[in-house]
Amino acid sequence: MRRHITFERLHNFRDLGGYPTADGGSVRWATLYRSDSLGKLAGPDARASDLERFRELGIEAVIDLRYPSEIAHRGRHPESEPQTWHNLSIEHRPYDQVDRAPDPDPWRFLADRFAEVALDGAAEIRRALETIATTEGPLVFHCAAGKDRTGLLAALVLGLLDVPDEHVVADFALTELATARFFADWKSAHPDAHLRWNGFGRAPAVVMDLFLADLRTEYGSVQEYATGHVGLDPEVIGALRARLVERAAG
Repeated sequence: MRRHITFERLHNFRDLGGYPTADGGSVRWATLYRSDSLGKLAGPDARASDLERFRELGIEAVIDLRYPSEIAHRGRHPESEPQTWHNLSIEHRPYDQVDRAPDPDPWRFLADRFAEVALDGAAEIRRALETIATTEGPLVFHCAAGKDRTGLLAALVLGLLDVPDEHVVADFALTELATARFFADWKSAHPDAHLRWNGFGRAPAVVMDLFLADLRTEYGSVQEYATGHVGLDPEVIGALRARLVERAAG
């Protein structure tokens, strides 16, 4: 099976299947995807081949984690497509990664922003997890780059499926493979601008290591965070596992 799904305009579309769980199962392939903005499937720069490839995946639902203002400015996935679309903006404190000054520790900065999202976005995170658990067919969730907000939700889902940290962290860091394309797109759109912040487009493993450590310090575990602060019904966790984890035959 393929971890990375290749598109012309999407740079960070990945299948979350195949990761092992602590009890000997594995995450089911072709069921849950993560991506950068699906707004790239529409608009003047869209590619017909991208939309065809997207349709081939049989996706039934889309969770867009961006602010409504981002969607208004950059577009959403094509409204002509049949997928159920959910806008669940999990981030409540906007920050600008482009105009930040160079940072001696950008990874601590990002991990702290993740902690804010985990704190502030409880209601939207709960609805996202419930949607993932109850959608019958394949589902994709995304933000702008498929990096921070998407990376946080992917980590929570994998954690609730009992995927060991090493795989959760490795999945997050795969976004590093798309950094050069993110930068090229930004430079194309802003040819005369200078990018100041040294963490732009980056997703090193240390960010997710820091976030998971902070989450456990604050809440005890991913499951305790979900059932406590987020208010997720334990039955939803059971439904997530039933839907997304498969067992080896025999």
